[in-house]
Parts: sequence; C-alpha cells; structure tokens
Amino acid sequence: MGPGKAALLESIAEKGSISAAAKHMTMSYRRAWLLVDTMNRCFSSPLVISAAGGKQGGGAHLSTLGIEVLKDYRAMEAEILKVSTEHFNKLKKHLSAIT
Repeated sequence: MGPGKAALLESIAEKGSISAAAKHMTMSYRRAWLLVDTMNRCFSSPLVISAAGGKQGGGAHLSTLGIEVLKDYRAMEAEILKVSTEHFNKLKKHLSAIT
C-alpha cells in the first residue's frame, strides 16, 4: 500500500468504476486493474468489489475493508507528515542562508 494505490482507491470510490478511475488518473485500465488485483490478493479480503460490464453497466466500489484500509492509510500518512514536519523544521534552523 502506498500513495498511488491509495489515490486509486479514492478514485474508484469517487468514480464508481476501475475504468473511470484509471481515466481520471491518466493511467491505463490494465495498470489500474493490476494494482487492484494486487491489493485484493494481498489483504485478507478484497478491497475493491467489481461487477462485469454489459447491459447493467458494471462498476466497482470499495468494500468495507477497502474503506477501512484507505482511512487507516490516510491517518498514518497524516501522522508521518506531522512528525516529519516537526523534525524538518528543527533541521531548517541549522541551515545556512544561501543567497
């Protein structure tokens, strides 16, 4: 799980399909499908539930676990940013001014 996969999950949740999410992210459908397949196989149950296209139109949505994983990932990312910003600001105090 990383920023690209998290963004793909968010896009699927927003757009309602893997294809539309891929298009929105300027990613090939195949690449998006492979990322979804990898995530679905790596977790205890699928993060993305998809239905084949056809007359009903198909589509995809996040499973309950998918929503939870995305939420946990974004929370972790926010904590990392907070901690790293504090440390970076401490380091900046020691930088010399470059003109």
